[in-house]
Amino acid sequence: MPRVALFPGSFDPVTNGHVDLVRQSARLADRLVLAIGTHPGKAPLFTTEERLAMLEAICAPLAEAGGCELRCITFADLVVAAARREGATLLIRGLRGAADFDYEMEMAGMNGTLAPDLQTVFLPASPAVRPISATLVRQIASMGGDVAPFVPPAVAVRLKAKFASAK
Repeated sequence: MPRVALFPGSFDPVTNGHVDLVRQSARLADRLVLAIGTHPGKAPLFTTEERLAMLEAICAPLAEAGGCELRCITFADLVVAAARREGATLLIRGLRGAADFDYEMEMAGMNGTLAPDLQTVFLPASPAVRPISATLVRQIASMGGDVAPFVPPAVAVRLKAKFASAK
């Protein structure tokens, strides 16, 4: 039976932290599903289509190098529901520090009650990417800062264009 892992997130934008976790996840699963959560009450910087395109372009080579199949989807309901639809038995969650751990433990407990057959796997972020968050990347980019150390080159280009057109 193939190991299917679901890695949910907003991916707005894809950061080097996400890349690090995808690289780690690709070694754990036969199929890795990157699931972009959408919520009508949230206004992301990038459209769903833009985020899907970035994920596919950046993460497909990582999955191939890790020996797993990659699928990128969107979902607007519970993570456990998306995992069930995809046949996932592993739920990937990244940890940058203690604050992430506390929050993710609560989520793992709730998800474990809702879907006992879904195992949450915590992956520690590599030291070089621990301080990176998509929120901080968006903030730096919106103020004209250089985000190149925090995101893949293609994402840095998209961020620069996004904020240039907003001026």
